[in-house]
Amino acid sequence: MTETVLAASAAAADPASGLALDDALAAVRRALGDDPERIVRAPEPGGNVSDFAGRLLPAMIRPAHAGQVPDVVRAFARPDAPPLHAVSTGRNWGLGSREAAHDGAVRLELDGLDRIRELDVEAGHAVVEPGVTQLRLTSELTGGPRMLNVTASSGHSSVLGNALDRGVGLRRQRTDDLVGLEVVLPDGEVIRVGWWPGARSAGLPTAGLAPNPYGLGPSLLHLFTQSPFGIVTAGVVRLLPRPEAQRVLRLAFDRDRLAAAVDELRHWHVQGLVHGVLKIYDTTSATTYGTAGGPGGYLTHIALGGTAAVADAMTGEVRRRADASGLFTSFARSDQEPPAADDVVARVVEHGYAGSVAHHEEMLRSAVGRDAELVDGEGGGWIFFLPLVPFTGRDVTAALRLLDQVHEETGIRPGATVNALDADVIDLVVSLRFPREGTGPRQAHAALDRLYELFGAAGYLPYRLDVDHGDWAGRLTDPGALALTRRLRDAVDPHRVIAPGRYV
Repeated sequence: MTETVLAASAAAADPASGLALDDALAAVRRALGDDPERIVRAPEPGGNVSDFAGRLLPAMIRPAHAGQVPDVVRAFARPDAPPLHAVSTGRNWGLGSREAAHDGAVRLELDGLDRIRELDVEAGHAVVEPGVTQLRLTSELTGGPRMLNVTASSGHSSVLGNALDRGVGLRRQRTDDLVGLEVVLPDGEVIRVGWWPGARSAGLPTAGLAPNPYGLGPSLLHLFTQSPFGIVTAGVVRLLPRPEAQRVLRLAFDRDRLAAAVDELRHWHVQGLVHGVLKIYDTTSATTYGTAGGPGGYLTHIALGGTAAVADAMTGEVRRRADASGLFTSFARSDQEPPAADDVVARVVEHGYAGSVAHHEEMLRSAVGRDAELVDGEGGGWIFFLPLVPFTGRDVTAALRLLDQVHEETGIRPGATVNALDADVIDLVVSLRFPREGTGPRQAHAALDRLYELFGAAGYLPYRLDVDHGDWAGRLTDPGALALTRRLRDAVDPHRVIAPGRYV
C-alpha cells in the first residue's frame, strides 16, 4: 500500500483529522508560499537503509528559513491536527533515518535552514542551523586555530541534529559541545536556552561573555535533547582548540588478549595518556568500513597532542608501556607511518581527530556501497545498536560474547567499535549489515531485538534508540522521572503539536 493510499485511508477513517490537516496546510501555504516543493501532501515513501517499516506520512513541509518555523508550528497548534516530526538532514542512519517513531506525523524537514549565523574562532564557538553539515562547518575551520568535534559519520550529516540525539564525536560526546539552543515551542513562541553569544548586547543581564550552558537555576538546555518539547532552529556549538602537534597511535592485539588489553588501555586513559575518544575496531567492523583485518584481531587508535615536545614524550611513554605489557602485536605512529592508502578506517580516524571529514565518504561507501544521498534508497542494509558498557576488560569481553550469541542465534554477525568516552565508560557501537532482499531484513531485525534483550538483561543499556524500540525508554527510565517528563510535556505541549518521538 502506498503512502498516498495510506494517507487517504487515514483521512477517510477520521474526517475531522483530514479537515484539520487541510486547514493547517492552508495556513502553512500562506506563510511559505505556493512553491510545490515546500509543501507536499502524502509524499511517496523514500525508505530507510535499516528497512524499518515506513511510517504513515500525511504531508511533508520544508521551510526555507528559520523565521518560517514558528508559523508552521502555530498552524498545527490545534488539538485535531496531526503532530509535527522535525528532522535536520534526515541522515540518522541505522536508527531510522528520517522516519518518525509513530504513524501519522507530518514531517518538518529543516535541511533548508543551513546558515552558519556566527563563527568566532577566537572565542571558540559557532552558531549553526540544523541544515549545517559537518563538511560545511569543517571547511570554514580548515587551517585555523579551532576545530569541530566531528563524528565518524558522513560529512553530509547534520552537526546540530547529531548533538540533539546525543551522538559521539572523535573528541568527546556531542552533548558536551552544545552550549545554547534556539527553540520554537509548541505554541510558536521562540526562546533561547543555555548561553547565547551577543545576549549581553541585547540587554539580557545574566548573559556573560564566557559560555555558561547551565545558566542560573534549573538548566533548560538538555530539556531539548532527545526531546519532543520543541523544535530547534539553531544552536551554539563549542569549537575545540587545535593542538600544536597531533599524533595518532595504532596498536594491534589478538582476540585472546582482549580483556588484558582493554584493562591496560584503561590504565593509560586514567594516567592522561589518551586525548579524545580512544577507539578499538574489531575485525568485522574494520572490514565493514573498508579495512582488511587479521583473523580475530583488534586495532586501537589513540590520539594525543600538545606541543611537539609533549607529543614526543607521550608517544615514548605509550610505546614503553605497550612493549612492557607484551600485549600488542604492532605499534605505529601517524607521523612516521601514515595509514596505507587502502586503510580507510585509519585515515578517517586520523583526520577525524584533527576535525576533518576529508575521508569520511570513503568509509560510508565501504559500509553501504552508496554516497550519502543514495544511502536510504539504494544502500546495503545497515542498523545500529548503541549501548554503554563499563570500561573494563571483563565487561567489554562479556559484551562481545553477547554479539557472538546473537550471531549464533540469527546468522547475522554484528560488528563492534569500542569508543572510550572517558576512563570509566565505553560507547559500544554495534553495527548490523544485511542484504535488503530476501530474508535479510527479517534476520537483521531479529538480531536487533535480541541485542536489546540480551544487553538489557546484562545491564549494558542503550543511550540512543531506533524508531522501532521507543518503548525501551519507558522500560529504562525511573517511573517517577518518566511521570515527571510526561507532566512537563502536558504543560508545554497540551495539544500534542510535536510528535512524541523515540524517548517520551
